[in-house]
Amino acid sequence: MARSKSSPVNDNNKHDSSLQQYNDADGHFSLVRNFRLADLVTIMNGVCGSFSIFSSAQYLLTNDDDYLLWALALPLAGLMFDFMDGKVARWRKSSSMLGQELDSLADLVSFGVAPAVVAFAVGLRTYLDTVCLTGFICCGLARLARFNATVAMIPKDAAGKSRYFEGLPIPSSLGLVAILSYWVRRGWVEGKQGIPGGLITLWGTPGGRGDIHPVSVIFGLWAAAMVSKTLRVPKL
Repeated sequence: MARSKSSPVNDNNKHDSSLQQYNDADGHFSLVRNFRLADLVTIMNGVCGSFSIFSSAQYLLTNDDDYLLWALALPLAGLMFDFMDGKVARWRKSSSMLGQELDSLADLVSFGVAPAVVAFAVGLRTYLDTVCLTGFICCGLARLARFNATVAMIPKDAAGKSRYFEGLPIPSSLGLVAILSYWVRRGWVEGKQGIPGGLITLWGTPGGRGDIHPVSVIFGLWAAAMVSKTLRVPKL
């Protein structure tokens, strides 16, 4: 979770002094030695997303359903670490610009790349399917960048937390993971009963680049909701 800010001027001063410690630190593993506890929790979020991606790859190689189940479960574990890092930062009263960047990068892995790769493993593998999945990842990336750049201007509550998200927050992609999990439970995957909604050909011959699973459009719509400026989601 992103760590809240009080004012742009004060935050810039804090960020400058925080970053200076990384510039001044010498010796082996100086970056790791300067990590805060919240940063380590954030990295565990990225670890979960990375293992999810590799589990999807293992499923594609082996067709072992256990790997697919792990690929679906690990982003949820990443969400728990995503919740915890903000709480740990407030508990320790320590936050940094590095921590905010780590948070965004970990979120991109666990809630952007990992769900898209799981969807590919489940069966969204045509050229147009991958276009939708790539758009989903890139919109997640843009949404995280916008949040980092504009969070200081979003109205805050008495506790200093942002009142709302502009667009769907990227962890909402776990809703898509839940849908994929249901498909897997029902056997609606490539090589078994097939993807719900089947496959259609928009142009050319079947089996070519014009093929698409209509359900892959859901990823495209989710991507649009993430980068929406007018959609405001209350922050809990």
